[in-house]
Amino acid sequence: MHVTSARSGGSHGKVHRSVPRRRQNEHVYISAKADYVTRALLVMAADPDGKPVTGAAIAKQQHMPMKFVENSLVDLKRSGLVASVRGTSGGFRLAKPANRITIADIIRAVDGPLAEIRGERPEATVYEGPAEHLQFVWVAVRASLRNVLEQVTLADVVAGRIPRKVLKLTENPDAWKPH
Repeated sequence: MHVTSARSGGSHGKVHRSVPRRRQNEHVYISAKADYVTRALLVMAADPDGKPVTGAAIAKQQHMPMKFVENSLVDLKRSGLVASVRGTSGGFRLAKPANRITIADIIRAVDGPLAEIRGERPEATVYEGPAEHLQFVWVAVRASLRNVLEQVTLADVVAGRIPRKVLKLTENPDAWKPH
């Protein structure tokens, strides 16, 4: 299983890894790119007028590498999540309303499918013998990711209105502890 986005910590929004990066299939991993791009889109979503914002302004506000942000925003144009605006007051803006862009949309745009097993989608895996029913576990893992990532929009995060069923998952103290 491979999910992409990095852990962000600290008040300055710098990315820190709390666990050393391992080979795929050892843990769910959210890439730095997914984290950075999500934060960039949140900056855009926070502007009530939807005015274009430059990659440099986003990078400065979120303490992220400018070139990385600018290159990522150009890449996101192809996914239909952002649009570019030319001119002296140009930059990037969301291509659709913030309440129609989920965190899952962003992760898929930058890192591909939410869950893969050895590069295959969970439903494409086939096992025999004692592992015959493992496919059900992998499909359930993907469904769990969808139940969170497809339920939270940029507008939800900006407004601090995380859906109740998602917040409920954070109420268990064990959710906050590494295993």
